[in-house]
Amino acid sequence: MDKILEGLVSSSHPLPLKRVIVRKVVESAEHWLDKAQCEAMFDLTTRLILEGQDPFQRQVGHQVLEAYARYHRPEFESFFNKTFVLSLLQQGYHSLDRKDVAILDYIHNGLKLIMSCPSVLDLFSLLQVEVLRMVCERPEPQLCARLSDLLTDFVQCIPKGKLSITFCQQLVRTISHFQCVSTQERELREYVSQVTKVSNLLQNIWKAEPATLLPSLQEVFASISSTDASFEPSVALASLVQHIPLQMITVLIRSLTTDPNVKDASMTQALCRMIDWLSWPLAQHVDTWVIALLKGLAAVQKFTILIDVTLLKIELVFNRLWFPLVRPGALAVLSHMLLSFQHSPEAFHLIVPHVVNLVHSFKSDGLPSSTAFLVQLTELIHCMMYHYSGFPDLYEPILEAIKDFPKPSEEKIKLILNQSAWTSQSNSLASCLSRLSGKSETGKTGLINLGNTCYMNSVIQALFMATDFRRQVLSLNLNGCNSLMKKLQHLFAFLAHTQREAYAPRIFFEASRPPWFTPRSQQDCSEYLRFLLDRLHEEEKILRVQSSHKASEILECSETSLQEVTSKAAVLTETPCTSDGEKTLIEKMFGGKLRTHICCLNCRSTSQKVEAFTDLSLAFCPSSLENMSFQDTASSPNAQDGGLMQATIPSPSEEPVVYNPTTAAFICDSVVNERTIGSPPDEFYCSENTSVPNESNKILVNKGVPQKTGGETTPSVTDLLNYFLAPEILTGDNQYYCGNCASLQNAEKTMQITEEPEYLILTLLRFSYDQKYHVRRKILDNVSLPLVLELPVKRTTSFSSLSESWSVDVDFTDISENLAKKLKPSGTDEASCTKLVPYLLSSVVVHSGISSESGHYYSYARNVTSTESSYQMCHQSEALALASSQSHLLGRDSPSAIIEQDLENKEMSKEWFLFNDSRVTFTSFQSVQKITSRFPKDTAYVLLYKKQNSTNGLSGNNPTSGLWINGDPPLQKELMDAITKDNKLYLQEQELNARARALQASSASCSFRPNGFDDNDPPGSCGPTGGGGGGGFNTVGRLVF
Repeated sequence: MDKILEGLVSSSHPLPLKRVIVRKVVESAEHWLDKAQCEAMFDLTTRLILEGQDPFQRQVGHQVLEAYARYHRPEFESFFNKTFVLSLLQQGYHSLDRKDVAILDYIHNGLKLIMSCPSVLDLFSLLQVEVLRMVCERPEPQLCARLSDLLTDFVQCIPKGKLSITFCQQLVRTISHFQCVSTQERELREYVSQVTKVSNLLQNIWKAEPATLLPSLQEVFASISSTDASFEPSVALASLVQHIPLQMITVLIRSLTTDPNVKDASMTQALCRMIDWLSWPLAQHVDTWVIALLKGLAAVQKFTILIDVTLLKIELVFNRLWFPLVRPGALAVLSHMLLSFQHSPEAFHLIVPHVVNLVHSFKSDGLPSSTAFLVQLTELIHCMMYHYSGFPDLYEPILEAIKDFPKPSEEKIKLILNQSAWTSQSNSLASCLSRLSGKSETGKTGLINLGNTCYMNSVIQALFMATDFRRQVLSLNLNGCNSLMKKLQHLFAFLAHTQREAYAPRIFFEASRPPWFTPRSQQDCSEYLRFLLDRLHEEEKILRVQSSHKASEILECSETSLQEVTSKAAVLTETPCTSDGEKTLIEKMFGGKLRTHICCLNCRSTSQKVEAFTDLSLAFCPSSLENMSFQDTASSPNAQDGGLMQATIPSPSEEPVVYNPTTAAFICDSVVNERTIGSPPDEFYCSENTSVPNESNKILVNKGVPQKTGGETTPSVTDLLNYFLAPEILTGDNQYYCGNCASLQNAEKTMQITEEPEYLILTLLRFSYDQKYHVRRKILDNVSLPLVLELPVKRTTSFSSLSESWSVDVDFTDISENLAKKLKPSGTDEASCTKLVPYLLSSVVVHSGISSESGHYYSYARNVTSTESSYQMCHQSEALALASSQSHLLGRDSPSAIIEQDLENKEMSKEWFLFNDSRVTFTSFQSVQKITSRFPKDTAYVLLYKKQNSTNGLSGNNPTSGLWINGDPPLQKELMDAITKDNKLYLQEQELNARARALQASSASCSFRPNGFDDNDPPGSCGPTGGGGGGGFNTVGRLVF
């Protein structure tokens, strides 16, 4: 029969005739044949299968072999034995090479035919050894895929025990050698199919024997981390990633990133090649593992690797966005790489030239998937342009291309950036490793205490959080200038863009420290603030004069001593600035005007003066001075009032004075007995002649103040402001020298704010000078801080010739001036001309301690802009003024109280920040309100309120124009370069520190107090006593924190 079949298949008969005869041969398999005839038939069919000249011969061989093996199984079992199979695998078949896929197919079919025979067990044992040998020979993808098919059907052929680990490792190495040089789609699809079969085999082995997984992954890493230039591992290794359990990510990444045997060069190679895997189609979770490794490296602070890899591969990842199959993974990796690379715009700017083409291409195809992708890409682009503003030439084409897509809110952008930075505390892998020293979750930068410099740190943070002021400072063009404003701009830029957790303001401290401030000693933050604003103001005026005199020369700014500033400023003040264009930045942002009016009670002659101010010092009403840090009363100093209010800079030895309550009470009593004062001159009435009765304008200090236990009341800032503006009777030692009477006379002094500042600075006079003990005592009374403050401003259009002069501060507490505040109607009030200007609380500087000589300063702050108010307070101010007057008459809650309550409820959910030197945490307005009740030594000292305008007339730039992308102006190149350089230096420092810690990890232990909310310990705590002032006079003076 074998001779007939052999002759038939090689004959020239028609193919249909051959098929009929073959069918007859197959049917004859049912008949009995002796062993020799069977072996001859098996030998012939094997030859036809392996060496057939055409598909027909190979097909005939398969059909006849299967038929005869089925009916003559013992004979086939004898033929298909270990020796025959071994010879096929090691020597091939006649002219057929042993690595030909036909041999594996033949063995695969033979195993199926003898599966029920006992001898198959011997073949399984043989194949367990042979498949390991074959894999070690690095077979081609096609042969390896056929081997995978065989082992998938006959798992008994897979090596067992330790050999299974070796087999998996060798199979991984084999995959790493796979290559496909063809560019034809059919061949590429076939190649992908072959690789998929091999990876599926590995997955099945890992599931059956979990012990093989970790060694296999170690082999994967060894392949992709190889630095051998002659070997480039195949991208086909990406097919294995989808089979690795995701729950192993943390363990594996931690193991890799903390292994001291893994060199940086190897890790860099491994990460680059993993990023290359993004081009492998159908592979899942590649992006997940790439991002996990990036985060793992950031967690151990190996920033050099991250920088090198990002700059090397960012364009490749961006180019993968063009391909639909790998686009989702590529976008995820691109987003993480860009958002985490926050120390420099270099990575983002590498892809900027390609963004517009990509956007236009996807917009034109109109597919829903393309639109959804562009929405995600647009959000990423907005985040990066927000973080790296200052390149309008690069960004304007992109803004035009993406203008039709939604722009994320500033809050969302900040949240995304804060969570994505390499130094972010929200890094998901950082909790498993040592704690990072990067920015806190707030995204804000702290200021390092340089030795009792908390007074400066708290003030600087409050000024930085004054959004409009910060933007104006950052927008100044100060190139080539070495002024104090330039140093402030440098400091603000670093606070906004540094990657450091806290910045050391050494240069600015040395430049801004008042000469009489002893280094490393505690000082008064209010005094420092006044000096700083005055320096900035006077310096700008001097620079203007210099630039006007040297218009053709390059402006050269140098450090100016206080004496030079004072002498030059004296000349400049002879020609005061009146228009907004002539005002300095400090005048525009913090400058207001106060009018003092004095009326002689004898002859009714009047004198008045208008002075500028940058902050108002609010004294406590004498009746409320009960909670003092010292109870011994000091004798009140005597002084004469100079007739007109003088706004002067206090000398280093001068301090605000709060006077003896007993004396104050006596004077108040004597004043109250005078029931009426003569009518004011007619020229002070408003032209409309719509003034309300005097009683409607009575100022009640304690009106509407919440009650304490025991019947006492808590004064509010509004009460202190009303007390400050209340009429004062000048009598006794404070009598006024009347030029008309040519003698000292009793007089009434009133003060009115005639021009309100953009930022209202209020200082609560908590420190009084005790002449007996020669120390400054502290008033520990709690003060209620309104979120909304309505500042009464007198709108006058004309009055007599006034002398105006600039002053840093108007301190009206000199020599008993606040002793005789008279809470009674004044004949000089102009109620009908008063406009209530709404202000929102922006920041609070808190002093912790019981003495100005020691203690600690910290600040609460939030971002408030000119147009933030959503309650249309600016449009309702006139109505509020009238309603406020009526509410005083009727004894009801004022509209401002209702608005404040509404705002307060809404502001609870907004972000407030607590700046405590290097530490910055989230907090709430409730914490700000309750600080003194919770921690009695911690009291509000300096307050910043922001005026609410319907439009901001100060800014000449439109934030929506594309120039100020994030609301803040773009940084000048000099500043950006300095920040980028420092950020790189910081990352290098972090990496060196991390490596040093890793070397000592076995013996060192680390403990830390995590950042959190401020609800546990006093925010002012700098040590075990909290607040720094707990020691009172027993502590060493001017403690260092």
